[in-house]
Amino acid sequence: MSRLAVRDARQRLGALVGRVARLIGVLCAALLASAHVGTTDAAFDGMAGPYPVRVAVRMPGVIPGQAQISVRVAGGGARRVLVQAAQWNVGARGAPAPDEAGRVDGDSTLWAAPLWLMTRSSYLVHVTVEGARGRGTASIPVIAQATARLGMDRALGWGLAVLGTLLVAGLLTMAGTAAREAVLEPGAVPDRRRRLAGRIATSVMAGVAALALLGGSRWWRAVDASYERYMFRPLASAARVARTDSGAVLRFVVTDSLFFSKRQTPLIPDHGKLMHLFAVREPGLDVLAHLHPTRTDSATFESRLPPLPTGRYRVYADVVHESGLARTLVATAELPAAPATRADAAAPDRPAGPRIEGAGDDAWLVGAPVGAADACDGAPPVAALGDGLAIRWENGCAFRAGADTTLRFTVRDAAGAVVEVEPYMGMGAHAMVMRRDGTVFVHLHPMGTISMAAQERLLRRDAGDTVLHGADQPADAAAHARHAATADVVRHPGTLGFPFAFPKEGAYRIWVQVRHGGRVRTAAFDATVGG
Repeated sequence: MSRLAVRDARQRLGALVGRVARLIGVLCAALLASAHVGTTDAAFDGMAGPYPVRVAVRMPGVIPGQAQISVRVAGGGARRVLVQAAQWNVGARGAPAPDEAGRVDGDSTLWAAPLWLMTRSSYLVHVTVEGARGRGTASIPVIAQATARLGMDRALGWGLAVLGTLLVAGLLTMAGTAAREAVLEPGAVPDRRRRLAGRIATSVMAGVAALALLGGSRWWRAVDASYERYMFRPLASAARVARTDSGAVLRFVVTDSLFFSKRQTPLIPDHGKLMHLFAVREPGLDVLAHLHPTRTDSATFESRLPPLPTGRYRVYADVVHESGLARTLVATAELPAAPATRADAAAPDRPAGPRIEGAGDDAWLVGAPVGAADACDGAPPVAALGDGLAIRWENGCAFRAGADTTLRFTVRDAAGAVVEVEPYMGMGAHAMVMRRDGTVFVHLHPMGTISMAAQERLLRRDAGDTVLHGADQPADAAAHARHAATADVVRHPGTLGFPFAFPKEGAYRIWVQVRHGGRVRTAAFDATVGG
């Protein structure tokens, strides 16, 4: 083999390896795509005017694609449910007409409809309920991102190949027959010149067909490459811990150039914070810190670390863009041991057991979780919150992947009576759900998985108000007040309910955070999700 042939073979092999690497990267990105990690679906529990509704939006993996919308209307009285997808930059006035959802057989409170999402973008899904109590609308922000490539079914591919072969054969036959016999009288036999003309026409048409097939193949590959190039991928980021005279500082940096492209809109606060950062120690998941870094430059966020134990931490950072795009950035950081001091040597060891602490809106938990009962006949798991308070997981058993559910908790005092909690960053509670291998991480609120900042921003833009309000403005306070009463609270007074669907089976850890007595208190639970 010549050197030129060897070099050509190496180039072909390199191109193949690069394509495989890009495909693997796309598959990995699909695990980390969306506003959360490991799922693109949205759940909403709230009010559509006078109607308590529970909305689940199951997003398609390919765009264009159909999202599956299910709407449960509590309290009765609903006669019709409409759904509409409005792209963030055109609003409801520029969106297609609403589609009417159909009742689900066997459940008079459940409605369902498919909804086409044609473009990779942020959308508001408007759910309108009409009935005896009038008309009301709930708006759910979703993110339509291409996270998968659908392959062709093998049987369908072979069937199309056979049909294509027959079509090409028929085309060649018609071309040759037309050139050989089209001008002959009926019954006349083609002479040698006519037969030669038929063969020439067949050959020319074969060349045309070959060029058409080659052009179609190149066009298809270009479209496929363009689709793959614009599939959603997580932005590259990095985290590291720096030791200073006043303590440890966690520095989170977005290193991806896409973060600074013209296609990305600026960040906006969510619950008054530009970033919600969660640090979880691996592999035991026995430490969680919920922090709110400050922005030091266009790509860097810094937060002073609480007294956490050393180890390797997986870091999740939630941010929301002005376009309504909510994303979770992922990185890892190593927390080294602090230099030993004379005071440390003289100080007594901390007592064993969970350590719940907080400062302002930041909070952290160090300690083993409470194991959830996997059988529904077991006692509900209970975790201590300090000061005689405890939080009980009322339905911590028998979860199934893909099924809509509500994680329901109550805070109780030493006598077992339900205790009212204080608002924590505008919400009744916060919860974090993480699969033990890190492939799923979701930040939940009683209103669901959606970002309230994205919802409020898109609603204001849809109304023609493009002025952004800060976290301390009346618009933000009104938004929090509007979501104070969710549909689950209407059905189950005194509980903290988080609508959610576990995206896949496996072992999960769940942290719940509430504020009481001016302190943020954190509890941890374990759950096993079946198939």
